[in-house]
Amino acid sequence: MKRALIGALALVPIWAIAATVARAEEHTRWIHVRVVSKEAEGETVRVNVPVEFAEQVLPAIHSHELQDGKVKIHGNVEGVDFKQLYEAIRNTPDNEFVTVQQKDQNIRIAKENSFLTIKVHQIKDSQDVDIKVPMPVVSALLSSGNDELDIVAGLKALKNYGDTELVTVKDKDQTVHIWLDSKNTSE
Repeated sequence: MKRALIGALALVPIWAIAATVARAEEHTRWIHVRVVSKEAEGETVRVNVPVEFAEQVLPAIHSHELQDGKVKIHGNVEGVDFKQLYEAIRNTPDNEFVTVQQKDQNIRIAKENSFLTIKVHQIKDSQDVDIKVPMPVVSALLSSGNDELDIVAGLKALKNYGDTELVTVKDKDQTVHIWLDSKNTSE
């Protein structure tokens, strides 16, 4: 009996470690990217990584537009203070800020339930873009220079959210889907 008791007591630290690991796994947030080609010989690419892994890896990548976990904003952004725009939107109640309806495309930018939403529907190219980002994540993305997005800071802010659809792009050639959840697979 004494030997069984000592054996059971020896297992307590192992149980504690196993319980700690299980709890950590329950709280791990995963970022998923899925690209599905619609071409006859097309392929499907799936990326599933823990947010913490992406936070560590992105600063190590120095390729084209991605440098030190940050992405340069291109286009005519000179003279636009994105941080000031964000603060104005953050302090405004939910609202549809911009709606553009044209013959060949529709654009909608809004704040809904503390999310910045951007929807673009291009009729001619049969392309749909849906972006939905929590406002604190937008703030984190804009925490770097005025002409770049801090992807690592955005990922750190995303860890505070549950399952979240972030980006969906559908066109005649492919579908791109980016989301966050607690599963380590994209199925």
